[in-house]
Amino acid sequence: MTARAFVVGHPIRHSRSPLIHGHWLAEHGLAGTYERLDVAPDDFAAFFRALPASGFAGGNVTIPHKEAAFRLADSLTERAKKIGAVNTLIVEGGRVRGDNTDAPGFIAHLDQSLGEGWPERTGGTALVLGAGGAARAIVVGLVERGMRVRVANRSPERARALAELDPGHVEALAWEAVPAALSETGLLVNTTSLGMAGHPPLALDLAPLPERAAVADIVYVPLETPLLAAARARGLAAVDGLGMLLHQAVPGFFAWFGLRPEVTPELREKIVADLVAR
Repeated sequence: MTARAFVVGHPIRHSRSPLIHGHWLAEHGLAGTYERLDVAPDDFAAFFRALPASGFAGGNVTIPHKEAAFRLADSLTERAKKIGAVNTLIVEGGRVRGDNTDAPGFIAHLDQSLGEGWPERTGGTALVLGAGGAARAIVVGLVERGMRVRVANRSPERARALAELDPGHVEALAWEAVPAALSETGLLVNTTSLGMAGHPPLALDLAPLPERAAVADIVYVPLETPLLAAARARGLAAVDGLGMLLHQAVPGFFAWFGLRPEVTPELREKIVADLVAR
């Protein structure tokens, strides 16, 4: 039987997920499909309730439905419970299980980009800028890897709320304290929209960062943000945002199609070409 999966959002035309999963289906000669589904927020609950009888093995959930999927899922992984949002659905035995693969996707990208042992080489301390949904997933992933994490956000109450995830390993930091904190930071992660195409850059002098530090940005349009360009100019390891998108897709593909794919240079080149074409 041909396995079917989807990505659901509103709007959905921009999603690169069909390109990623289509590449893996073709690469491995699998008889499966992966479809874009545009579902408005008012219709999402009905869509979700119909999933067990739909013939879909599951799918990805994107903006604006991640929190609604979290509320509607019949069961949740422990990681999804911590993050409070779902981006991956698995239909099993008439029930829908919700997972969040953004956290392991981000960590897998760091593993691939920085190599084994990066938590130790960077000193085990991360500073995350921003406190939205992506930041929450990244903080969960970093804590799972044993990192101590500071979170800074222009709205301090959001940073404090994120720190409550794991007070023993996560600390809220005032936005104004970020420059002074850089000297003790081994991994700097930007989860804000600053530096994204159409947005102002993140104005931050990276000079205080230690030589061992790495800088990651979850923005992937453009691939090299001003922040990453500044990191490379200083000779620091720089990690762009595209890899997180690619690696977060791996667990879902495995759940729906029964094969664990790899994030290869060929896949990355295909997505980069699509980004450039648009």
